[in-house]
Amino acid sequence: MKYCNSRQSLSREDRLRRSYYQVLRDELDQFVIGYSLVGSYNNFMRLRTPYPFVELRELKPRARIPSIEFDAQNSFLIIFSEDFIDKKHKKYIRYFDANKTTKTNLLRHKYFPNIENYDRNMKYFETGDFFSLLRSLLPVDYALLIQRNQRTKVQYALTHFHVRVDWPIADASEDLAKSLRYISKDLYEKGDKYAENMQKKLFEYYGVPLMSGGRRTAAIVAAQYFRQMGGITTIYVSSSESRNLLRIDEKGVSKTVLVKLSPDQVKTLAGLAGIPQNSFTKNYVVARQRKSYICILNVRYDHTSHALPSEGGRLRDLNYDTNWLTVAEEHILPKPSIMKYAPIPYKMIYA
Repeated sequence: MKYCNSRQSLSREDRLRRSYYQVLRDELDQFVIGYSLVGSYNNFMRLRTPYPFVELRELKPRARIPSIEFDAQNSFLIIFSEDFIDKKHKKYIRYFDANKTTKTNLLRHKYFPNIENYDRNMKYFETGDFFSLLRSLLPVDYALLIQRNQRTKVQYALTHFHVRVDWPIADASEDLAKSLRYISKDLYEKGDKYAENMQKKLFEYYGVPLMSGGRRTAAIVAAQYFRQMGGITTIYVSSSESRNLLRIDEKGVSKTVLVKLSPDQVKTLAGLAGIPQNSFTKNYVVARQRKSYICILNVRYDHTSHALPSEGGRLRDLNYDTNWLTVAEEHILPKPSIMKYAPIPYKMIYA
């Protein structure tokens, strides 16, 4: 398996491209947090339905979450690739001429509501209308693919919609198991039960429950598949069941959710940030509910030693009961539109 090349191993030209990719990714982060969390909250408020806040226990590694789907929750899957995806990958990442973001295709599928004003340059990340095109396509089934434009060195575009990820879960599990040295060649070399447990561990490795729905399962399979590419891939998935925004990238897994904070917690956070309480409210609070303040919590996870390559590349046996993820960092994030204020470290999950 080939992991993304570290920045130090890149040419100056490729380093510049990576920096540009990361700047664009920062912009995309803000957009998807707004759409996935704040947008969903507003949907529930419009319907006069209580927002189903994620319980903190659901953010613990290996947590089970209620399998209830909420229609008002904005769901989507985005694959953002640093490289152009070669056509040899079309066997498993299903992107063809029929699902390119062209006016003809969008008309055929009736996905883009403002089709008369469609301009083919809208698909380029740098254009002012990029996010309106992205927003209109997010509800479409399967994934949206943003990748490098093949004709230029540093330009990214939303090239395809309705992109299916068709790599089998067994193949993804085998790939992960080989890289971590739990098997040497074949998923079933140590028996059916061992193979079944390894497939369960694939889900844990990416921070999603075993019985996750289609988008989240597609996200983790895509994340594992794209590890064979040389560049960075970032995958965003928002699910109507989990009510969180899951991001998978070269550093691992993070989840972002809405949380309710008490006045005392807000006072503490303002103190931690060294700002007046009204500045905290203005820049970090996305909504108010009676005495509660609604804020954005981001949780980043680290892989434990059991989910890292073995020492010296030695073959080892799988102990199913060991944890593969641990909570690494928790931050209260500023509102998506805010540039000036930084995330505030704040432990909630085990508090």
